[in-house]
Amino acid sequence: MYQKTLIAGWGDMDFNSHMRNTAYLDKSADVRMMYFADCGFPMAEFMRLRIGPVVMKDEIEYFREFHLLDEVTVTLSLAGLSEDGRRFKIRNEFFSKGKLAARVTSLAGWLDLNARKLITPPDKLLAAMRQTIHAEDFAVLPDSSQTS
Repeated sequence: MYQKTLIAGWGDMDFNSHMRNTAYLDKSADVRMMYFADCGFPMAEFMRLRIGPVVMKDEIEYFREFHLLDEVTVTLSLAGLSEDGRRFKIRNEFFSKGKLAARVTSLAGWLDLNARKLITPPDKLLAAMRQTIHAEDFAVLPDSSQTS
């Protein structure tokens, strides 16, 4: 299971003294980009290829709070992937002291930065996606041609 341990920082807090909802989205994106970099796709490679991940939908579920300077362990798994690889559902789970605190599930795709449309990712990136640990509820997503 891919995971990173982060900190709930000052800028992550809201008026109620716990981690704000958009901080979960920010930390999810950070862990995803760390994962892609570890798979051989750092930001420079995405820029060279002129492609990038684009989120179409986020869903956040909350179970426990994080407070200032708490350690935040964030995992990454694949909850869905289309056969052509253009669309994927990625899941980040947030743990506090080993207990599930929140879950972010995002529906995303690979965007051609020039044409501004979804594309099939390069073979190496698609292979990395397919090798990602699958969530318990993993599902094959419809190809983008079937959703247009």
